[in-house]
Amino acid sequence: MQEHYTPAEIEAEAQQRWETERTFEVRHDPSKEKFYCLSMFPYPSGRLHMGHVRNYTIGDVIARFQRMQGKNVLQPMGWDAFGLPAENAALQNRVAPGAWTRQNIDYMRGQLKRLGFGYDWSREIATCDPDYYRWEQWLFLRLYQKGLVYKKNAVVNWDPVDQTVLANEQVVDGRGWRSGAVVERREIPQWFLKITAYAEELLDGLDTLEGWPEAVRTMQRNWIGRSEGCRITFTVDDSGEPLNVFTTRPDTLMGATYLAVAPEHPLARRAAQDNPALAAFIDECSHIKTAEAELETMEKRGVATGLSARHPLSGELLPVWAANFVLMGYGEGAVMSVPAHDQRDFEFARKYGLPIRQVIITADGERPDIDEAAFTDKGVLIDSGEFTGLTSAEAFDAIAARLQQDGNGERRTTWRLRDWGVSRQRYWGTPIPMIECPSCGTVPIPESDLPVVLPEDVAFDGVGSPIKKDDHPFAATTCPQCGGPARRETDTFDTFMESSWYYARFTAPDNTSAMLDASADYWLPVDQYVGGVEHAILHLLYARFFHRLLRDEGLVKSDEPFRNLLTQGMVLKDGSKMSKSKGNTVDPQALIERYGADTARLFMMFAAPPDQALEWSDDGVEGANRFLRRLWKRVATHVAAGPATAPLDADALNDDQRALRRQLHETIAKISDDYGRRHTFNTAIAATMELLNSLYKFDDNSAQGRAVAQEVLEGLVLLLSPIAPHICERLWRELGRDGVLVDQPWPRVDAAALTRDTIEWVVQINGKLRARVAIAPDADRATAEEAALADANVQRHLEGVTVRKVIVVPGKLINIVAG
Repeated sequence: MQEHYTPAEIEAEAQQRWETERTFEVRHDPSKEKFYCLSMFPYPSGRLHMGHVRNYTIGDVIARFQRMQGKNVLQPMGWDAFGLPAENAALQNRVAPGAWTRQNIDYMRGQLKRLGFGYDWSREIATCDPDYYRWEQWLFLRLYQKGLVYKKNAVVNWDPVDQTVLANEQVVDGRGWRSGAVVERREIPQWFLKITAYAEELLDGLDTLEGWPEAVRTMQRNWIGRSEGCRITFTVDDSGEPLNVFTTRPDTLMGATYLAVAPEHPLARRAAQDNPALAAFIDECSHIKTAEAELETMEKRGVATGLSARHPLSGELLPVWAANFVLMGYGEGAVMSVPAHDQRDFEFARKYGLPIRQVIITADGERPDIDEAAFTDKGVLIDSGEFTGLTSAEAFDAIAARLQQDGNGERRTTWRLRDWGVSRQRYWGTPIPMIECPSCGTVPIPESDLPVVLPEDVAFDGVGSPIKKDDHPFAATTCPQCGGPARRETDTFDTFMESSWYYARFTAPDNTSAMLDASADYWLPVDQYVGGVEHAILHLLYARFFHRLLRDEGLVKSDEPFRNLLTQGMVLKDGSKMSKSKGNTVDPQALIERYGADTARLFMMFAAPPDQALEWSDDGVEGANRFLRRLWKRVATHVAAGPATAPLDADALNDDQRALRRQLHETIAKISDDYGRRHTFNTAIAATMELLNSLYKFDDNSAQGRAVAQEVLEGLVLLLSPIAPHICERLWRELGRDGVLVDQPWPRVDAAALTRDTIEWVVQINGKLRARVAIAPDADRATAEEAALADANVQRHLEGVTVRKVIVVPGKLINIVAG
């Protein structure tokens, strides 16, 4: 065995062996228990960053551990390849998005292999490949037939220079991030998936996901947002037309003093025709972002429309205002405003001098002061006519019944969740398989014509999508119904579509005749999913929705896609998230070239528990490398002394030999739990370090001493192999063992090795720790007391005092009371 640890040579050899022997390729095998481990696939941006390294090392450690439990482990990898960054790179580098993306995939694949991740590369997918997205198009057509797909106008952020829709994150101070043009709020036709049809099931299903972090489940519950309330109809005074609102607090109805509508509400637009101030306000609002989150933080502003609406119970006329905090696409596009009992309404009323009418007091009859803030708790009604004196809960029922009786409202369950707008006015995405025909209207592409392939040989100038240009041949087609000239849909799918079902396609990546096959029900659901908490809502919610769509299409039998979820923390440097703009990044490639992949993996797993933020430390990297060199050196020393040929005889061991062997099996028990249940890889590594330290102190070249050292070294190699697989592969062979390490069974705890002749008892004098003494675990009271009093340090502290009482807690503690 060579004296020095040479990671470059050792890692290249191990990786070549895995590839040659196709070690990580797996097949559907119903005779074996399966384990599907998946880490969220990356966007092929060009190079891995340390967040990738951490994410994928966590998944690989879990996958390798589970394989050593004898399970049939699937761990695939692919590429979330569509999206805006490729378009930006095309502008900067003068290369087509497709070519740029595939170059990056080739480079990043090499980086992942260099890190030794045990992926089944035979299942690799890229979402930009037509063989992948054709099935997404197929499912979309099936959903269209079922009525789960529809098209309607929706408000978006429109960049008039780049001729494209912008995400809210791309609007900076009201201007397009690239063009600098003033962004407009524009209504354009958009395709939607009816996720709201599954809202209740998505909400209820969260209760079954016991292997998910509670924080993630809570975020999804809040996003889905089930609300019980009332739809209430006010009547516009001059026209008699209904103005509907939804409220979760019908008990406050008698406190409503004004109504607020979205700037683009038909009532506001009508009133603006002879109201210049209102028209200017509506135009101004057309340039603000469309996200609900943005509205929470912006200044609340409004303009009176000059219209009034009649209160359904009191008959009072309430003014109607156009307000920038009301979104047309949410609820009814109008809200009932109760300034005394809603803080936003309170601030708006104060700003514009609108009435504030208190109708709720506390349950104990105290009248809260509403001079400075609204009273938003529930309580008892006052000044509410026939409903005065009712509790909020009683008033909810009574007012809802009265409104329904009068035809002015009804109980209703609403959801914060909105249908998923999947249209993007981008080029680099999956084409939407629909046609617009002047004669037949909207017509789906025949399934036999799938896939609708995105042209990749395009001139990309950043102004609009190249396939939307009049001179591009993509859009022109014929109608499959009438045969006349027609135009393809030139929008593409939201890239969340591709990432919502990729986990399922990994089970049948080569199937050219179906989206999924019988393998899906063998492998799914994913047993362990690993990724960032930033995906807690959209990606994970859409994937849960898609899984139900697949189920209802008869493609899978399970209800949920991911049984267990681990959300890893960020990688920080100098207290901040690594980023190029801050100049605090660390290049994984340089780290690997200097120290090796095993050092990078070991540091990433040792520096922090996986669900917490990890602070980068150059010293920590050095320490991880030093530990691997110490392990290598200790094996080399052992091997240099010749084979340990004597079989281990547990009954013949002396105290030191038994103590080291006991520590080994205690470590096996601990690390098995750390890997399998707790996922605390940092404490697992700490335990191996302690064991290696003990082995360095163990100086015993007897036959049984070497037998114990051989068992400990083999145990260390097996225990560390999920984290540092390359060095452990080589050390396994140097220790005289055959076979690929990942196929070896996980070490078992020898219960007999855990037994102790003595254990450490704590000795206290008047509650203060004075000694630790070795006594038999089942020692009687007299024996324990005698041993404690015989300890030299105890005797020193008892000089000149009288022992009044001795308290013995069997197997743990001896407390001497003296004075």
